[in-house]
Amino acid sequence: MFEHLQTAPDDPILGLMARFRADSRAERIDLGVGVFRDADGHTPILDCVRAAEQMRLAEETTKTYQGMAGDAEFNAAIESLALGDHAVLRDRRVFTAQTPGGTAALRVAADLLKRSRPDATLWLPDSTWANHAAVFRAAGLAMREFPYYDAAKQTLRGDAMLAALAEVPANDVVVLHACCHNPSGVDVPAELWPAIAELALKRGFLPFIDMAYQGFGEGLDADAHGPRLLAERLPELLLATSCSKNFGLYRERTGAISLLAANPAQAAAAGSVLLTGVRNIYSMPPAHGAALVARILTRPALRTQWLQELASMRERITAMRTGAVAQLAAAGANRDFGFIARQRGMFSFLGLTPAQITRLRDEFAVYMLDSSRINIAGLAPRNLPHFAHAVASVLRD
Repeated sequence: MFEHLQTAPDDPILGLMARFRADSRAERIDLGVGVFRDADGHTPILDCVRAAEQMRLAEETTKTYQGMAGDAEFNAAIESLALGDHAVLRDRRVFTAQTPGGTAALRVAADLLKRSRPDATLWLPDSTWANHAAVFRAAGLAMREFPYYDAAKQTLRGDAMLAALAEVPANDVVVLHACCHNPSGVDVPAELWPAIAELALKRGFLPFIDMAYQGFGEGLDADAHGPRLLAERLPELLLATSCSKNFGLYRERTGAISLLAANPAQAAAAGSVLLTGVRNIYSMPPAHGAALVARILTRPALRTQWLQELASMRERITAMRTGAVAQLAAAGANRDFGFIARQRGMFSFLGLTPAQITRLRDEFAVYMLDSSRINIAGLAPRNLPHFAHAVASVLRD
């Protein structure tokens, strides 16, 4: 049965993690794996999460299944967090299901798309999360790319993107990042979202928004500007959300998929089909993480505490962006890295060559992906000078 199988290649990020852990140099810096870290290099448990866990421990009365759609209180709270006080929620045009993380939200939605429009093509930005294509391919979807990231200028190819979207056929699907674009840090600006909505209406394609970092960019409301505008102007929308980053619930695998339909009857029907996919893939979502988020979002004291902790994480990332620019300039880097401060979220491309990235790892113990994508949260005041010196050195040589 298995004798013909070959060992699968290592995941680039997981392989980099293993090499980093095996490195004994004191000055080593991990800029690969996409998790938030504090100034000491630790991924903390938020205080509001600890408090919510204590509440759950005292209040939980059963371990029975919670149903295919998951925690109803969580679903309602995450809809409100993502879409705000939106008419589509009051009109019951949205159906939401809790999922095991944002990845499962993407896969469940992909399964729904394959069932509802098997011939549809899914359009991805030419720079996107590395796992997007694999998840959608596993559901059997055809894929194409549209222009998004200008690697030479470290900016958005806005005009080219809109021109490409103006040619997307009806009933195809367009994937967009709501904020904190992974891997580039280059977001769709607020002024372009109305144009995207207009093109979606005119061409008849379905926007599919991936929002994994709400609150890590400009703030909860600003980061959700795109999805909220599309929900206001379009009859249909898919929105995948994750609680890994903004609640620090990485290992709890807590996320959601929300679908917006033209009317409540269509939302209910599409939701029922989506749940058949849930049943086939994982049957029921885990309860713990969603129960914590529900408590945090619905208990005023916990919500206030979470907002403060979220702001602290966001401000640390912003400070490391400006700090990296300053340190690189001070170290004599012969390139303008000002774009790092203009981008948002945890990620940026440095624009280095594979040879330079290898030297950073081998000579300076600075670890990043071969694409030169770095996790800004891996930087801290204690390691910024070494990082800047290392990058400036490989650029000079």
